[in-house]
Amino acid sequence: MKNFDYFGVMIDCSRDAVPSVAGLKKFFDIICKMGYNCAMLYTEDTYEVKGEPFFGYKRGRYTAAELREIDEYAASVGIEVIPCIQTLAHLNAIFRWREYEKIKDIDDILALDLERTYGLIENMLASVSENIKSRKLHIGMDEAHNIGLGKYLDRNGPCNRYDILLTHLGRVCEMAKKYGYEVLMWEDMFFRLMQKGDYRTDTVLDFPKEITAKIPENCSMVYWDYYGEKREVYDAMIASTKKLSENMWFAGGAWVWSNFMPHNTLSNRRNGIAMPACIEGGVKNAIFTMWGDDGAECPYFSALAMLMNAAALAEGLTEEEKRARFKEITGEEYDAFMELELPNFVYGKETTVGTANYCKNRLYDDPFLGIMSTNSEGADAKNFAEYAKMFRARAAESKGFAFLFENAAALCECMEVKFELAEKTRALYSAGNKEGLLALAENEYTEALARLERFYEAFRKQWYTANKTYGFEVHDLRLGGLMQRIKSCRERLLEYARGEINEISELAEPMLAQTEGHIHYAKTVSANIL
Repeated sequence: MKNFDYFGVMIDCSRDAVPSVAGLKKFFDIICKMGYNCAMLYTEDTYEVKGEPFFGYKRGRYTAAELREIDEYAASVGIEVIPCIQTLAHLNAIFRWREYEKIKDIDDILALDLERTYGLIENMLASVSENIKSRKLHIGMDEAHNIGLGKYLDRNGPCNRYDILLTHLGRVCEMAKKYGYEVLMWEDMFFRLMQKGDYRTDTVLDFPKEITAKIPENCSMVYWDYYGEKREVYDAMIASTKKLSENMWFAGGAWVWSNFMPHNTLSNRRNGIAMPACIEGGVKNAIFTMWGDDGAECPYFSALAMLMNAAALAEGLTEEEKRARFKEITGEEYDAFMELELPNFVYGKETTVGTANYCKNRLYDDPFLGIMSTNSEGADAKNFAEYAKMFRARAAESKGFAFLFENAAALCECMEVKFELAEKTRALYSAGNKEGLLALAENEYTEALARLERFYEAFRKQWYTANKTYGFEVHDLRLGGLMQRIKSCRERLLEYARGEINEISELAEPMLAQTEGHIHYAKTVSANIL
């Protein structure tokens, strides 16, 4: 890739969805033609580790044989698979098992003063080393906000938190040397410990020499930024990072996380600022992350337009060349993949807010509680019918991605009815209109259930096209729970309309306005999920 030595993707394999081997092969076939030459598989615990039977247990972890198959296939199309594991934090999934609960410090952070922790890390390194050929290894270590403040503090008393981080980093890097690894790590903790928790800055930082001198020679820093809207922040962060590690990497975002649909325009805009900053700042290695936070509903294939745009920025393609390249590689129209974001545009195509996941938080918005429906002024559910019709046409035209457009169409058809259900229910109840509530329960509640069932089937098909079976149980529970809740609310409306009950307390309680935005499932559906 012009301007970059390593130019790749990071695929989240740890949050509900574990991409299938077949899905990854298809994905690699496409991105290699775009110019990508590396792929990081972000596996917190979703890979087989010898001697650790509970590591990734019931999570769909990759077997040793699957890792070798993925690695060999990727190499055959010119992509280097780089393991990306966690050796400090983001390991909350393992702490559900007694075997690992005893090495938990606080939050999702490992206990750094116990030898069992380092025995686990040694087993991690040995396992990935055997099954993936690359001698680059991403060891994670990001967002360990409370490092040194849990049981470590109880056992050892107050300590310099930089010392704890650097001692741990040194030990992990020394272990990695045995396997010939060049180590990469997320760098944010170096910034957070200096800036009282903050990461990004528009001022170039000077790290004390006693800190930089302790960073192992075989460790390179990865500056990650999916949020920046100002060039000066990227410039300052690149300059600051180079004081930690000259051979740095940059990680941008292809926003597919926390939502059913991607955020294409947002990603393209931010990467459009980041890529020139990287090129002019001499950054020679870049990846684009596709996280799966809060359910991994949006598959990695949905990011293809964003990845094509990033490749075009790196290579200096014109808009026409980018679109032609995408069509040549995928057989699909670039605009069709860009349009996948439209279900979030409930206030019109120009008024979506940042990464607000409207199609998800309104799908799960409870018909009686209505937590997410207090800021609906200006929203228009009629857009969903238009979007659904367009996606149905795209599905009919698609050569190999009809499952994406069928899912989008089914979601929009469901949201056409579901989006305003809570507001309509509350308005009729407040007006004391029992006849209206009766009609609403018999018609729109019934139709919402039918459309939700069709969306479930389309979403299920999409999931199994891209991923292993593990993780879908979460969506069986979520979507199945939503279906049952709509049934329950419908029954109570009928009872109220027939005079069998005197009040629906959830609808009688006054609503309080809150700022709506990028909100996860648990905060959307109920105040009783803690």
